[in-house]
Amino acid sequence: MCSILNFCKYLKEKKFDAGSVLLEEGDRAGIVYILKEGNIEVKKKNVQITTVSKPGALFGEMSVLLDIPHTATVKTLNDATLFTMENANEFLKNHKEITYHLAAMLAERLQIATNYLIDLKEEFEDNSDKVDNIIENLVK
Repeated sequence: MCSILNFCKYLKEKKFDAGSVLLEEGDRAGIVYILKEGNIEVKKKNVQITTVSKPGALFGEMSVLLDIPHTATVKTLNDATLFTMENANEFLKNHKEITYHLAAMLAERLQIATNYLIDLKEEFEDNSDKVDNIIENLVK
């Protein structure tokens, strides 16, 4: 299991039925979820972005860290068990071991996104101005 799960002893474990909405796009819950087991769907504007089944995956962290509404809807596809980090901002300030793992996961996501953008730029070399504009807008 993912190493972040080793630090979830501080968190409440909660079971959710299939079809439960954990986070609603546009809302602010102030909660971060960490997947223990189950399958989760992430949708933005009713378009499925991804499904996640990897233990240790986090949901809601962008909203908490950036103090913005949720950027996607997160829903269980089957019965699932997640750890809940209620009042996540305070929790992260007081539990640096989890915050460190969260930072590492976010860095990994950034690396993947950066590599993807470079691949796009190489693939669409004829339209590199458009890709450059997209990249420039992303890093502002």
